[in-house]
Amino acid sequence: MSDIEKVKLLRKSTGAGFKDCSAALKESNGDLDKAAEILRVKGIAKASKKMSRSATEGVVVVSGDEKQMSLIEVNCETDFVAKNEDFIVFVKELGELNNNNFSNIDKLKKSNMKNNKTVDENLVALIAKIGEKITIGRIKTLVAENSRNFVYQHSIIKDNVSKLVVIVSLKTSEKSDKIELFGKQLSMHIAALNPIALNANEIDQEIIDKEISLIDEELKNSEKPEEIAKKISLGKINKFKDENSLMTQDWVMDPKIKVKEVIKNLELSNLKINDFVRLKIGE
Repeated sequence: MSDIEKVKLLRKSTGAGFKDCSAALKESNGDLDKAAEILRVKGIAKASKKMSRSATEGVVVVSGDEKQMSLIEVNCETDFVAKNEDFIVFVKELGELNNNNFSNIDKLKKSNMKNNKTVDENLVALIAKIGEKITIGRIKTLVAENSRNFVYQHSIIKDNVSKLVVIVSLKTSEKSDKIELFGKQLSMHIAALNPIALNANEIDQEIIDKEISLIDEELKNSEKPEEIAKKISLGKINKFKDENSLMTQDWVMDPKIKVKEVIKNLELSNLKINDFVRLKIGE
């Protein structure tokens, strides 16, 4: 086998660049197995060097169906890499594996991909090949009895790969144009208004405390009497809760009514929002 043929074979099996394959074959005296091991070790070293850099670009991949659906965020350093074909192929397969593993990150990383290498091994190889830090970010699976998942994608890069994805799970057995339209509009509403929680009492207390401290700081400078300041603070925090809870948000299609009123007006028995997830790159 000629040197060029060996380089081609090594590139195909490892995904490494021409120069790296040539150097590895030279170091291994033409032994393909040894050259592959040299590239693997160098790939890990290259990847570890890049992991100190920031990765704020990337994609969100949605996988599954109306009964079980998952999201996974994969970050990289530049938007250019987010559209790279090798990167897209990797994240699409990763999305399917994530759905199969119900968003269990430990199981996902140890899962074998189509090339019989683990997710972790493929991630290291991809970082070495592309030359950017790549990390797995937020993940979530929505699955519930007698429910349906509805999805909305914004800034689609390819197929099920986007910059922003929303999944909303509705408890319903309804199959009609009415529920299809509502599911679509509700997922668009969540994409636009970014609610923190379904109901006010489900907003994380840490978020509430931070907001209260910001309001108190603002009122300190207003020189208002303490009793009036307390009433203003309470009003502001209640407004904050209403504006950031899905059920009490103004309906994006008609701001004169709330989301909870839209659900009531649909007059569909047992219709309920189980859960939702919204992932946007950079947030």
